[in-house]
Amino acid sequence: MRIRLCLAALSLVGGAGLATVSAPSATAAACTDIDVLAARGTFEPGTLGLIVGDPVYSALQQKITGKTLSSYKVNYPADLSPTSAAQGNSDLVNHVTSQAAACPNQRFILVGYSQGANVVDNSIGISSAGAVVGSPIVATIPNALEPRVAAVLLFGNPIRALGKSVTGTYESRTIDFCAQGDPICENGGGDVGAHLGYTANADAAAAFAAGKV
Repeated sequence: MRIRLCLAALSLVGGAGLATVSAPSATAAACTDIDVLAARGTFEPGTLGLIVGDPVYSALQQKITGKTLSSYKVNYPADLSPTSAAQGNSDLVNHVTSQAAACPNQRFILVGYSQGANVVDNSIGISSAGAVVGSPIVATIPNALEPRVAAVLLFGNPIRALGKSVTGTYESRTIDFCAQGDPICENGGGDVGAHLGYTANADAAAAFAAGKV
């Protein structure tokens, strides 16, 4: 019930009418210094995500100076279908791979909120299977490109409710916010509103990333 209430709250933010579409193959964009990939939460509206993606990207533009930034909205349904996170996982990895080939000096910052955190988790080799709106891993960023991922910024990460976290290669480059009482990332959490408050962490996340680029 708590999970349903939380997802319902997200839909009330304004994204309940989003269509479910299959993710097309990613195509390369401009060769900026840093490409910021944002995977939005379930039914989350906004360009990159109203609650996390948009404010985090704005904060990154303020914190990272002397470098050019671009953004990419991970193309996936972000709905409750069982293959949603897997589609995002595939699109994120495809985009990083195509960008890396087209732009040899470009680095990446990965941003994931709620279901979008599952997408990022899977893409860096941490399975979200069994988590709320999670999925098995369908693709991972190639080992050769791993050094080009500067930072991983996660918010309301569902795998944390399973007692999991990002470990291994990406651990030192990852910051993972879970608000007290958030039922999506805290086992037994009962504060639905906590899951909707991660805009408050945008500056801290951007400062962390700025220290990694």
